[in-house]
Amino acid sequence: MARRSTKTPPPDDSFEERILDIDVVDEMQGSFLEYAYSVIYSRALPDARDGMKPVHRRIVYQMNEMGLRPERGYVKCARVVGDVMGKLHPHGDASIYDALVRMAQPFSMRLPLVDGHGNFGSLGNDDPPAAMRYTECRMADATQLMTESIDEDTVDFVPNYDGQEQEPVALPAAFPNLLVNGASGIAVGMATNMPPHNLGEVVTAARHLIRYPNADLEALMRHVPGPDLPTGGRIVGLAGIRDAYETGRGTFKIRATVTVEDVTARRKGLVVTELPFTVGPEKVISKIKDLVGSKKIQGIADVKDLTDRAHGLRLVIEIKNGFHPEAVLEQLYKLTPMEESFGINNVALVDGQPLTLGLKELLEVYLDHRFDVVRRRSEFRRGKRRDRLHLVEGLLVALVDIDEVIQLIRSSENSAEAKQRLMERFSLSDVQTQYILDTPLRRLTRYDRIELESERDRLTAEIEELTKILESDSELRKLVSGELASVAKKFGTERRTVLLESAGAPIAAVPLEVADDPCRVLLSSTGLLARTVTGEPIAAGEDGKRAKHDVIVSDVLTSARADIGAVTSAGRLLRLAVIDLPQLPDTAAAPTLSGGAQLSEFLSLEADETVVCLTSLDEDSPGLAIGTEQGVVKRVVPDYPANKDELEVIALKDGDRIVGATELATGEEDLVFITDDAQLLRYPASQVRPQGRPAGGMAGIKLSEGARVISFTAVDPAADAVVLTIAAARGTLDDSEQMSAKLSPFDQFPRKGRATGGVRCQRFLRGEDMLVLAWAGRTPARAAQKNGMPSELPAIDPRRDGSGTPLAKPVAVVTGPA
Repeated sequence: MARRSTKTPPPDDSFEERILDIDVVDEMQGSFLEYAYSVIYSRALPDARDGMKPVHRRIVYQMNEMGLRPERGYVKCARVVGDVMGKLHPHGDASIYDALVRMAQPFSMRLPLVDGHGNFGSLGNDDPPAAMRYTECRMADATQLMTESIDEDTVDFVPNYDGQEQEPVALPAAFPNLLVNGASGIAVGMATNMPPHNLGEVVTAARHLIRYPNADLEALMRHVPGPDLPTGGRIVGLAGIRDAYETGRGTFKIRATVTVEDVTARRKGLVVTELPFTVGPEKVISKIKDLVGSKKIQGIADVKDLTDRAHGLRLVIEIKNGFHPEAVLEQLYKLTPMEESFGINNVALVDGQPLTLGLKELLEVYLDHRFDVVRRRSEFRRGKRRDRLHLVEGLLVALVDIDEVIQLIRSSENSAEAKQRLMERFSLSDVQTQYILDTPLRRLTRYDRIELESERDRLTAEIEELTKILESDSELRKLVSGELASVAKKFGTERRTVLLESAGAPIAAVPLEVADDPCRVLLSSTGLLARTVTGEPIAAGEDGKRAKHDVIVSDVLTSARADIGAVTSAGRLLRLAVIDLPQLPDTAAAPTLSGGAQLSEFLSLEADETVVCLTSLDEDSPGLAIGTEQGVVKRVVPDYPANKDELEVIALKDGDRIVGATELATGEEDLVFITDDAQLLRYPASQVRPQGRPAGGMAGIKLSEGARVISFTAVDPAADAVVLTIAAARGTLDDSEQMSAKLSPFDQFPRKGRATGGVRCQRFLRGEDMLVLAWAGRTPARAAQKNGMPSELPAIDPRRDGSGTPLAKPVAVVTGPA
């Protein structure tokens, strides 16, 4: 086994050791400055001329080179990213694709520069974009304005990272992209954060500055009052915006756009249709749930994201009953991303140097760039036209003596001799002569001569026009202004963001919870429930006219945060929270219940079960008085356990049902039964002993064979009261039935003893054999049709047992004043 020699080799005299002593402080400073400059200039900050960072500029330029114009088909984003990375941008593909995605997002860019096909993410990045191998893209219509006339020597080109390709230092940019789309980036020791603006407003301000170069900031802000964010929203406070437009730095607040709507029949909600810039719905929902879970916010029942492609953003925040939506919204603004601050920091590169620019400086830098672009384009076009004119003039000279030209060429030994002889004979330049020699003989016709003369005249006019632009600053400014106007006309859109000087009156003055104020709960003949603003009785409209749904069959005085009971025909009392009911607007006109909600939204009723009255759950009241179809009467002891939502108030016999119930006010009222065979019985409520809820009641009226009770009410004997009865032929009630109505003074009916037969209250007309509807109570009495529309009633008939007056239309419900 061979052994390795451990002897040290002799020193090589040809190797000279060189050690440099470098101060570590100097090395760190130099290296850091190089790194910082690279980040600032090559990555993080946009150029003030075209508003683009290098990666965005390279993407747009390469897409233009690839011919991915709007009229062409989409290509995979991976192909674009690969070309950009391989030719121009020597960095990772992730950063290139992220930049491309942002340029395709309509919620990130006010005027998107990439037309994307596929999943390019969602607002707030709640749904990240798909991988670049799945998505496709092409240039948007507006992107062509960024690269327009780039091949006409309008901008300078520099070698790419390996010197094999050329790339522009800035794009021609036919619109102020930096102000329109904004920018954000973090460099070393500095950052930029610029909001988007409305294209039409920015162009108007730029044109104003072209016309009046010495215009002040106030004049420009009349055209650009503030940012216009892609997601809309509301900007609150304009002082920070003015600071930013003046100094380049400022702050403003963005609020979500929210409306208060009836999201269900029982609840109001906050409907969010626009969120602050860069804030997504998932972020808002997550924050709200955290706040609700930690009990830092109150009054929110549920949060739903109903966003879709057809209707856009729609975030519904349901508010619990008993809470003011406006006060809850104020809490949401304070505690969630529904209100965000945006710090403006207008840092951009000007001649390679990072500067903080105000609105006027940003417009001036862009306009100077645009003037330079249009000037260079005009020079390029004039040069091209001059070159072409030179050739056309030479060809026209040849056409004048075409025979001599042909003879001279044929007699020459070679093309070089022919070229030299033509130059000497016709005083042509080298270029003109070569063009003549290269022109086919078929073009040397009389028609071609006419075409050439027309082309010469057109070229001469165009050269004069271009020269006029280049030699006149006013013409140059006029041209740039006109081009900007055309861009705004084609791509301008309406403002999306609302600008507010302040948030208005502080919503904090509104209490969070609804106060327990007196109110009145109403039940209409069509089964609608609602509550009023106050506890005052509901007055009729002028001349007693009432609107649809305005026939109130029961009402109860209570308070907004109390519970009431609904007595049903099946003998049940169902508890109902007043705060859950919709509130009617407080208007001076006669109120209607058209804004109410159906009973089925609050109560679960069995088949053929109806609500006969509303009652308070006051245990200090004289209690309920109940009358049944089979003539049973009961006074219920007011005992309503708070832990039960359903109570039995009477034990009904088989086949029996409640036809009327009312809450007694004093216990001194008269109880009134009216049967379908036109018998009325009236006696004091004191004749009925109060019973507990499970009791079955006692005999209330003696019924004749086949008769049944159709009405039971309680009437104050001291009040001005009437009895309303409606007679018809036996059978079902429909629109074709003939009815007659009778109004009688209540005091015409004498008191009788309990469980007696009563007295006759109406005499039937020919064809009538029963009462179908009846009611007794204080005036005025009212009647309504099935749809709730009012019906006219006859005058009061002093006769106790007189006959009725025929009605024009059938009646479905009778009642008294609310």
